Amino acid sequence: MTRPLPHARAAVFATFFVVGLSMGAWLVSIPAVQAATGISHGVLGGLLLLLGLGGVVGMQLSGALSQRFGSRVVTVLFLLVVAGAVNLPLHAGGAVSLGAALLVFGLGNGAVDVAMNEQAVLVERRYGRPVMSAFHALWSVGAAIGALAGSLIQQAHLAPAWSTVVATAGILLALGFIAPRLIGAASPTAAAEGEPPAPAGALPAAPRRRVIGFGALAFLLMLAEGVANDWSALHAVEHLEVPRATAGLAYAVFAVSMTVGRLVVDRIAGRFGPAFVVRYGSALAAVGIVVVMVSPLFAVTAVGWCLFGLGLAGVVPQLFTAAGNISPARQSIIMSRVVGAGYVGQLAGPAIIGAVAGFIGLNLSFVFPLVFCLLAVVIAGIVTPRRDGVDAAASPALDPASRG
Repeated sequence: MTRPLPHARAAVFATFFVVGLSMGAWLVSIPAVQAATGISHGVLGGLLLLLGLGGVVGMQLSGALSQRFGSRVVTVLFLLVVAGAVNLPLHAGGAVSLGAALLVFGLGNGAVDVAMNEQAVLVERRYGRPVMSAFHALWSVGAAIGALAGSLIQQAHLAPAWSTVVATAGILLALGFIAPRLIGAASPTAAAEGEPPAPAGALPAAPRRRVIGFGALAFLLMLAEGVANDWSALHAVEHLEVPRATAGLAYAVFAVSMTVGRLVVDRIAGRFGPAFVVRYGSALAAVGIVVVMVSPLFAVTAVGWCLFGLGLAGVVPQLFTAAGNISPARQSIIMSRVVGAGYVGQLAGPAIIGAVAGFIGLNLSFVFPLVFCLLAVVIAGIVTPRRDGVDAAASPALDPASRG
């Protein structure tokens, strides 16, 4: 079913926004949930792993369901799951019920993450020019608004559960706009886009190697992104002895830079190609993390986090686009693998860096994201569509006339 492209694009924007809104509402509610359930930091940390586990399971489930029914159906279905599940942790009475709530919320969030990224790939393919990064920017905007709304609700001494009720209302209101405007089933359109329906069995060797390469790179670069999410503020406290209230600005600078970068990087990708964005974006991120490591002043450290965020902003969206164009007939399964690998990297980042920091210190442990960014510089060419394969026909980046 063909949808007017501006409408489909707006629907995908709205999807990314409301998913970010729900995550922001949950994140700002974590202290209230811990207080209500009476659990320790250690127990909370363990239960948060269930959120990640649910996400990984949901991503693989989403790939299988989208391959059969199309990502439009899966997006709508799991938006409804997220709309309900985001409220569950706020009503948990103890560790067991909180763990179950986080597992369900993670599953819904992971499933819709894969499906909405597949929708983004479909929209981008039909536009004939890069638009993926802007979708990810809307997720960041939604998360910021969700967190801000939750914070204001709590400052007004209202029940913390109202934070997630606002997110639920946002999703349900948006669904009326989103559902009829998303692009229909992906798999049936693959043949029309230059590839016959996928045969049963595994991918051929060459596309399979590319999927593995994209997945590995997504894992490493989203791990590097997770370092800023989880360790930037603590690094400022421990390395520079900055007050905690001020240290939080380190993450704020990174997050704002990521959002701004994602709003502008599509034009860069359209002009110079995805490999340019991955290569020079990763190089800029490497410079940024070096500045963070050697900086003696918080103001300079903030500049480093700004460069790190600007550099990483467009890299992962290019990977998702490239993965979605490897084989349109198998797009759903491939997207679930690559997005899932990146998600695991983002989850693993805090644990890996934390373990290493226990031996060599937090500042020196940032050598790991530095190495990962430099590796991405070296192998950036992997995201260039193959001219002898299906993704050459599917990708918007090869045809200069389509970049306007």
